[in-house]
Amino acid sequence: MAEGPHSNSTFPRPTFFILTGIPGLGPAQAWLTLVFGPMYLLALLGNGALLTLVQIDSTLQQPMFLLLAALAATDLGLATSIAPGLLAVLWLGPRPVPYSACLVQMFFVHALTAVESGVLLAMACDRAVAVGRPLHYPLLVTKARVGYAVLALALKAVAIVVPFPLLVARFEHFQTKTIDHAYCAHMAVVELVVGNTRANNLYGLALSLAVSGIDILGITGSYGLIAHAVLRLPTQEARAKAFGTCSSHICVILAFYVPGLFSYLTHRFGRHTVPKPVHILLSNIYLLLPPALNPLIYGVRTKQIRDRLLEIFTFRKSQF
Repeated sequence: MAEGPHSNSTFPRPTFFILTGIPGLGPAQAWLTLVFGPMYLLALLGNGALLTLVQIDSTLQQPMFLLLAALAATDLGLATSIAPGLLAVLWLGPRPVPYSACLVQMFFVHALTAVESGVLLAMACDRAVAVGRPLHYPLLVTKARVGYAVLALALKAVAIVVPFPLLVARFEHFQTKTIDHAYCAHMAVVELVVGNTRANNLYGLALSLAVSGIDILGITGSYGLIAHAVLRLPTQEARAKAFGTCSSHICVILAFYVPGLFSYLTHRFGRHTVPKPVHILLSNIYLLLPPALNPLIYGVRTKQIRDRLLEIFTFRKSQF
């Protein structure tokens, strides 16, 4: 039985929320499954293939490719944390999600986003050492250090994101049980709260600036060092080859941060000028586009992965 409203038109803490998907689109939002469905399928197949390839091929078990495997695993988790529910809402219409499941989804979405940002920073540092100090690279960047770095990134993400669901769980009353969103984003749930949400707003802003801001500064600094090292190389061919080793990573960075930055700016500063359906659509694209594109980018632009995939497909064709 649904909880009845209080006399002041608020609800006690609900046993479930109702996700509506993209508000304003109604039944037409079912057509968006033709966009997000293939994106999720690409994320599953592409990242799964990369993880399998790194696992079975000993020549790819090097720091650069282990970081790529960490990125692929993060992408798989990020896409899976929202895509099944998103597709269900778009195709079947508004659906209930248990209160506890909503908080769990909130945690995983934000934690995995933080991990992905951190892995991109680690990959930028890896490329900076590879280009700037190639002779010392095998000593400075080892498989063990990569493992410790990824573990530290995961622990950091857990530590800084745990307050999100805890800050929401302290509230006892809500204006409504309907979330005008396709997944349980932190601010989408906070908008329903009856009470002082200043702590939630400030922590969300501080976390965005601390995580993305620091990671972007670190990536920018790493590529500043890379550019300095590349420009010191004697020939144009050597400079092109050195820069080519970073091209895939640059594309992945742009695919992750550009939609994310646009989504963040529209939410913080364009709430009265950018229609809410556009903002929610952008937030979903931001979480699904990088997991779908990253395997394609690395598969096409990284020679070792491209050659290994061609060998596998050629070998399979020769068996038939």
